[in-house]
Amino acid sequence: MTNLNTFDLNLLRVLDALLRERSTVRAGQRVGLSQPAVSAALARLRLSLGDELFFRSGKTFEPTQFALSLEAPLRNLLAQIEELISGPDAFDPATSDARFRISGADFFAELLMPPLTERLQALAPSMRTHLVSMVPRKPFEALTLYDVDLVLIPEMELPDWAEHQRVLRSEFCVIARAGHQRLARAGVRPGDVIPIDLFCDISHVLFSADGKKKAQGDMALASIGRERRVVMTLPVFSGVYRVVAGSDLIALLPVALARQVAPSVGLDIFRPPVKVPSTQIVMVWHRRMNADPAHKWLRQQIAEFLGDLGKTQIRD
Repeated sequence: MTNLNTFDLNLLRVLDALLRERSTVRAGQRVGLSQPAVSAALARLRLSLGDELFFRSGKTFEPTQFALSLEAPLRNLLAQIEELISGPDAFDPATSDARFRISGADFFAELLMPPLTERLQALAPSMRTHLVSMVPRKPFEALTLYDVDLVLIPEMELPDWAEHQRVLRSEFCVIARAGHQRLARAGVRPGDVIPIDLFCDISHVLFSADGKKKAQGDMALASIGRERRVVMTLPVFSGVYRVVAGSDLIALLPVALARQVAPSVGLDIFRPPVKVPSTQIVMVWHRRMNADPAHKWLRQQIAEFLGDLGKTQIRD
């Protein structure tokens, strides 16, 4: 059994880096050690913990099951230690090399990541962010496994360990390719309300991460006994507006996104014939990260950018 009195706690930082990077070279870069020093630390860890911890499988560096079982509690422990020894004013974004993985729809690739990148380059040049795809129906699992740090999703019931902040309420508009013939023949101009008979008769493409063919617009139509013709679903917003730009299909799209992409891809924007309920987007994170200064700082930046987007509505 390992004795805490003789165990070098610095080895835990190396183990965490190896679990994060799956590479002795990259782990060394993360903790400021040479590759030979990391290999030596790994040998000491193997001896102390009585497990191989990592092994070569072809060109990959794989953790053992025991190593994987240590990943989450170890990262939590190191975060608590970091919080314990860091004073309230210790965080400086200018020198931070923190890494964050944000999970959300490609909506955020268009509207959040460009301005966030610009701010990070100015204020936190060594901080790195990665936007990753969200697995439908499992938006919180990655938070518990440390795969992501923040999730951006429509408001829903949350686990008791999750913290959240409302960051964006988005209204919906209708998009169609510029000069859409059926709309033009009906005398419907950009900015107008599309008559409901025409709206329901024209074929639609729908954003749906999991392939469902009904969303807020369909519920709004159902409330008055109407139904639209959804002929295609796509799991990314960029696919939706590009299909619309190259066809006679139309779609409901968040207003802020529609206004961002319409000029570059050739879209006109219209009003739907029924009131489509807006979507409240929340930023969700694990409670263990509440006081982490870098995490808190990034949350503030994201909330600010998305809050500004929420001011863009269809009536503007």
